[in-house]
Amino acid sequence: MSQPNRPDQDVSEMALPRQFLRMCRANMRRSKVADSMGADLTGADMLTRALIFRRLLRREVLAEDEQYVGVLLPPTVPAVLANIGLTLSGRVAVNLNYTVSAEVMNDCIAQCGIRHVLTSRKVMQKLNLNIDAELVCLEDIREKVTWLDKLVGAFQARLAPVSLLERRFGLDRIKPDDVLTVIFTSGSTGRPKGVVLTYDNIGSNLKAFNDYIDLRADDVMAGVLPLFHSFGYTVTMWLALALEPKVAFHFDPRGARAVGKLCREQGATILIATATFLRMYLRRCSAEDFHALDVVIAGAEKLPRELMAAFEKKFNVRPLEGYGTTELSPVVSCNLPANRSKSGRTDQLREGSVGRPLPGIAAKIVDPETGEDLGVDKSGMLLIQGPNVMQGYLGRADLTAEVLQDGWYTTGDIGMIDADGFIHITGRQSRFSKIGGEMVPHIRVEEALVEALAMDEEELHLCVAGVPDPKKGERLVVLHTGLSQTPEEVCRALAEAGLPPLWIPSRDSFRQIAEIPVLGTGKLDLRAMKTLAREMFDS
Repeated sequence: MSQPNRPDQDVSEMALPRQFLRMCRANMRRSKVADSMGADLTGADMLTRALIFRRLLRREVLAEDEQYVGVLLPPTVPAVLANIGLTLSGRVAVNLNYTVSAEVMNDCIAQCGIRHVLTSRKVMQKLNLNIDAELVCLEDIREKVTWLDKLVGAFQARLAPVSLLERRFGLDRIKPDDVLTVIFTSGSTGRPKGVVLTYDNIGSNLKAFNDYIDLRADDVMAGVLPLFHSFGYTVTMWLALALEPKVAFHFDPRGARAVGKLCREQGATILIATATFLRMYLRRCSAEDFHALDVVIAGAEKLPRELMAAFEKKFNVRPLEGYGTTELSPVVSCNLPANRSKSGRTDQLREGSVGRPLPGIAAKIVDPETGEDLGVDKSGMLLIQGPNVMQGYLGRADLTAEVLQDGWYTTGDIGMIDADGFIHITGRQSRFSKIGGEMVPHIRVEEALVEALAMDEEELHLCVAGVPDPKKGERLVVLHTGLSQTPEEVCRALAEAGLPPLWIPSRDSFRQIAEIPVLGTGKLDLRAMKTLAREMFDS
């Protein structure tokens, strides 16, 4: 029997499913994946069940010509097995966003031509959606397992040479630019787009992450981000499948007490989340819940220093900020504590930035209108180049051409790169208003409003939007859930704080709403917010 390669070898040397086989063989008796529902599998358990599931999918569910298959499951061990089972069967797993409407989900299904969606009865009872595809509940598949399936699965997992399994499953024929998955954008700015990510995209990003951060065999990552989220798919799921650390999953990142219990019982050392979720954990989790945490990385939204300080005071670990997008597989950069630097460098951290680019990834800042390279310490559009850049948007060559030129991906984020290579994000291009020829950043205005009103930064109480204006082309408006001062007093406070006149909303530009619209990931729902703003200020 051939000896398996160590799972921490260069993951770009082989396709991720091959890496999965070797990881399982190297960790046959060690716990590798668990969840808050009670599942806890060793490498041998995971490989056996994945191979059995592959047999059932091919025999009971999928047609020979079926390429894209939907997965509608929260982050749990069954969801991980569904994804790897589909990948081992040569299919493209598409994790569907269960926080969107049936209309949006069916649009995503239609874009991929999905015929079957893997789910569970419990999930469907909770969602109550009419889905335009044949639903395959895992409970029904489980009932079709035969003694022969179990026998073959056990033999293949424990005794068959890995090289034989690779040839039998066609894993040795996978090419770097073959499609591994399609992840749909959040739809925060419009109709969700299907981001086509290849084996090389995900594999290179996982390798870069592994090369950058010192991941240890005894690490346990808390997998709270959904698998339809690119960070959840790459950094939590594939980390569990291809590298040595264990991952413990919970199905809802908003369930703070359950997340805290999971982290306490599993001894979680790494947590990747958003600032919104960290606020929830800060309020509802005990210090004991996160006693083993060593690394906390937040992305997707700004990480306020006040939140960093409060989290560190309570849990003795300071959250750091990272950056990425779905189109970039997703990780671009990350701040890193000195004890976790793979290279041994002690200068991989600069608060206020989102860190330096990961190995193999290049970043530059250009003028949004001319495309001119602006160099260091100049604000402009952030562009990224590297093997992590997506193949394109599914079926949308026009949209792909808009954001991909000469291998560089236009992120839509406004930022700057300092002299030491740290990236600083100052806002989204879609979160700027051009007023009087000047680009006014919505986020900076929001920060000034929160400070002027002495609001709790841990809650989302207001947002700034731009609406058409017949005189200036566009004007700023403020949607809020309640103010402690009148709009006149707020405007006066902004002026006294030194905010430029163009940045100060007019006194009639404030409207109270019941709640600020957010996505399932905790991010501000820009599309809903813009629609709401235009409806309220239509006149």
